[in-house]
Amino acid sequence: MSDVLERLAAVLEARKSAAADSSYVASLYSKGLDAILKKIGEEATETVLAAKSGDRAKIVHETADLWFHTLVLLAQQGLKPQDILSELERRFGVSGHEEKAARSK
Repeated sequence: MSDVLERLAAVLEARKSAAADSSYVASLYSKGLDAILKKIGEEATETVLAAKSGDRAKIVHETADLWFHTLVLLAQQGLKPQDILSELERRFGVSGHEEKAARSK
């Protein structure tokens, strides 16, 4: 699974130096952070609506869109999927209540 994320991250990184009219991702980068965040918000809403509909294919499709645009954000911010996977690994086996309490200290 992480191989797909790594390959996608490499493509997203390459698009950072591409002309805005050369790809969708390059155009998002050229519009800046607010445009990327707006797209994530749209995709999050569409994911919620898909889940409410109960249509599994729509849930998968919209979640893929949400993940994709989140990966665009990570790349724009100089982060990689491995940064997120490492954080999830750190949290693995820790109660959600414990993890949340640790953040509030």
